[in-house]
Amino acid sequence: MIQSMTGYGKINKILAHKKISVEIKSLNSKNLDMNTRIPSVYREKDIEIRKILAKNLMRGKVEFSIYVENTGENASAVINKNIVTGYLEQLKDLDTGSEDLLAIAMRLPDVLKAEREELDEEEWSQVNTMILEAIEKLQEFRKDEGEALKADFILRVNNIQLMLDEILIIDKERLDAVREKLLKAISEIEVNYDENRFEQELLYYLEKLDITEEKVRLGNHLDYFKKELESEVSNGKKLAFISQEIGREINTIGSKANYAPMQKLVVQMKDDLEKIKEQLLNIL
Repeated sequence: MIQSMTGYGKINKILAHKKISVEIKSLNSKNLDMNTRIPSVYREKDIEIRKILAKNLMRGKVEFSIYVENTGENASAVINKNIVTGYLEQLKDLDTGSEDLLAIAMRLPDVLKAEREELDEEEWSQVNTMILEAIEKLQEFRKDEGEALKADFILRVNNIQLMLDEILIIDKERLDAVREKLLKAISEIEVNYDENRFEQELLYYLEKLDITEEKVRLGNHLDYFKKELESEVSNGKKLAFISQEIGREINTIGSKANYAPMQKLVVQMKDDLEKIKEQLLNIL
């Protein structure tokens, strides 16, 4: 089952006196490129988080975030009483005339001091579960995107196969047309020539234009590509390699065509193949 590298997963939960959100986004990338945004209380788990993401997501540009919102029942900052008292005494000495000296003091620097939270292992265990759940959601998203891409791949490959079938039909008339064209060119020159030698050279030339091997290989590559689409493991790199081989055979057929109707089909095949290659950039 092919998967897209594009995905999104988010989990929200209330733990103790906090609202915690775990969010993961992924886009296409040749390798695994991770960016994590983690509150300081979980910072020591950064390496562990990266290992989990690498194991499950494999490739893509991944943005991972944990957001923590305190509900107010456990304030992480406390008033620095000594500082506030000092400010109040100084304000009284200044005789500012204001009755609300406390309001003024509370706006001055260092009135609040943050208390560093210690990591609670039980809380982390729940957050770790949230991370796995968010990854699972992202993977489901990737699978859904992959199914849509798979349908488009099958359409494009079938289009190329249909055009290959047309090429098989017109191949004989192509060789006849090339033969007739050469005979006409010779007759217009109005020179004497050895007909046997000319026939030998003509056969040699037509053999150079033969595309039997390319047609067989192209058909095999198309079948192989569709077979890999049904594989249990998504392997975008392998599909990209097969698409290169498909392109190689199409290009060779085009270079040997020497016949406008066949060249037109080759152009259409190349158009569908380019669309396949563009979409393959987003396959895991």
